[in-house]
Amino acid sequence: MEPTATPTPYCGPAPAPEALLYAWNFDVVAIALCAALAVTHFLRQDRGGGVPLASAIVLILVLFLSPLCALTTALFSARVAHHVVLIAIVAPMLALAFPERERSATRRIPLAWLVVAHTAIVWLWHAPALYAVGVSGAFAYWAMQLSLLGSAVLMWRRLLAPGLAMGSALFAYLATIVQMGMLGALLTFADRPLYELHLTTTLPYGLTPVADQQLAGLVMWVPAALPYLLAALLLVARRFDRTDDATGAARAAR
Repeated sequence: MEPTATPTPYCGPAPAPEALLYAWNFDVVAIALCAALAVTHFLRQDRGGGVPLASAIVLILVLFLSPLCALTTALFSARVAHHVVLIAIVAPMLALAFPERERSATRRIPLAWLVVAHTAIVWLWHAPALYAVGVSGAFAYWAMQLSLLGSAVLMWRRLLAPGLAMGSALFAYLATIVQMGMLGALLTFADRPLYELHLTTTLPYGLTPVADQQLAGLVMWVPAALPYLLAALLLVARRFDRTDDATGAARAAR
């Protein structure tokens, strides 16, 4: 009985370090996604948020067309960094470009459900078995990427929507930071490599599979939390500014 061939990852075989800078690709799906976002924004009556949209499109092109895509085949830590940029930087930019309106269909979905759904998607795609499926074929790969991005955008749209209670928003930010920290801790303290795809691809980059996995955990644990922490701090600062302005106006009226 012949051994089952390992499917080629979507971003191609793991490149040697000396060939990494030349590992660019022409990802039609990523380009089509950027085009669809641009056209959708152009057709909207309210065309605010152009700068966040442009920034998000540039980042999407970097994530999927640059050598970073190929590097994710070699290093699990690069894959995690790729996902973190997608859900914690690209997603809020798209949420600013396409804000949630008062009459949006998603407005009926409680914030807690959006947080739970996004959390479940993040954890499921980083489970070793589903991860192996998600990086192999084009359909599974984009199912992973779009579900991560889509669920993150829906959550960020609600978090950045005007009128959201500060307590609810802060709890959602905290819950997201905690769940990412827990996933990061599991990866950091695992005593064996969990992802078969990277068993033979990390050594050319000076990392053992366990060290690469630990680095991925640290990325998920610390840097991934920073955008949510920054957003929470900005929310609190804006509320204090409004309170101070209201207090000042009340004193001036006396």
